[in-house]
Amino acid sequence: MKRLGVVGTMVWDTIRARDPGRSEPVEEWGGICYGLSAFEAIGPEGWELMPIIKVGADLRERANEYLRGLRRIGSLDGVLTVPEVNNRVDLVYGNASRRCERLTGGVPGWRWEELAPLALSCDAVYVNFIAGWELDLSTAQRLRGCYSGPLYCDLHSIFLGVGPRGVREPRPLQEWREWLRCFDLLQVNEEEFEILAGTWGDPWEFAAEVVGSETKALFVTLGDRGCAWVASATLDGWLGAARRGASLPPVDRASGAGGEDPATSGFAATPRTVPGADPTGCGDVWGMTCFTALLQGASVRQAAERANELAARNAAHRGASQLGRLLSGERRILEAREPRP
Repeated sequence: MKRLGVVGTMVWDTIRARDPGRSEPVEEWGGICYGLSAFEAIGPEGWELMPIIKVGADLRERANEYLRGLRRIGSLDGVLTVPEVNNRVDLVYGNASRRCERLTGGVPGWRWEELAPLALSCDAVYVNFIAGWELDLSTAQRLRGCYSGPLYCDLHSIFLGVGPRGVREPRPLQEWREWLRCFDLLQVNEEEFEILAGTWGDPWEFAAEVVGSETKALFVTLGDRGCAWVASATLDGWLGAARRGASLPPVDRASGAGGEDPATSGFAATPRTVPGADPTGCGDVWGMTCFTALLQGASVRQAAERANELAARNAAHRGASQLGRLLSGERRILEAREPRP
């Protein structure tokens, strides 16, 4: 079995004002659980998951119950208990696409000495900055320097600081060139893309500049409009070598985040609009789906279209519980078999 390492954070969500007519908050697992559920549904044959996650001691038993319910996890050796209180997020929705996040808890990031034996045992690694400090720059650089397999990263909460009373607030990414050089494939949403491009001017000119021999693709999710991307013209060949287990060619780190490889771009529209859509976890489902599709041999467009479809399915669901069944279509099969009253 090949192994996909998943670096992220399990978050206990309290969600308010998401569902019209409901006054009571909803409590459920969130964070990296959305990505784990996506792999549960569509992970490649011959691959298993290794979660690389730290969990607060206060929620470890509950986390074990959730993780052991996932069939595609090969080992929980990468799930470490820490004495700090587990991360909790209070989500208050203003409308279908805007929300306020308040973070409590203190699960720390990974030191290189802890991360190395876990990540280096994997055939591919998916990093999702759920808290925003799962890896510091030094650890990410050491991972990139020592690891030869494909590295996918959803930068997400690396663009969020923690303001007064734990409210998450957008912030620019310092040392962005160094961060982009740490990963082969990058994902941001539209707002994060604008922050990343900063004063560059046209953000798509920025994307074309940074994508090349080292950062091989930049995916931008656009909510219910779909997604767009800029990718190196050599991406398919590079991924093919990675899938075969061949030694990947070294990159020219002196050239910056991008390089001399020509870039291509594309757009894929979302397949359908979901009434009463809930955006929670859609980016996490999108990223895991895109990466696993690429690992299976899909083209960039095929991977993006598949990711759009599963993110749309997620938008029709609430929470991560039983999400894998919904994404795989199993729920529809089960419902069809249930006797009608």
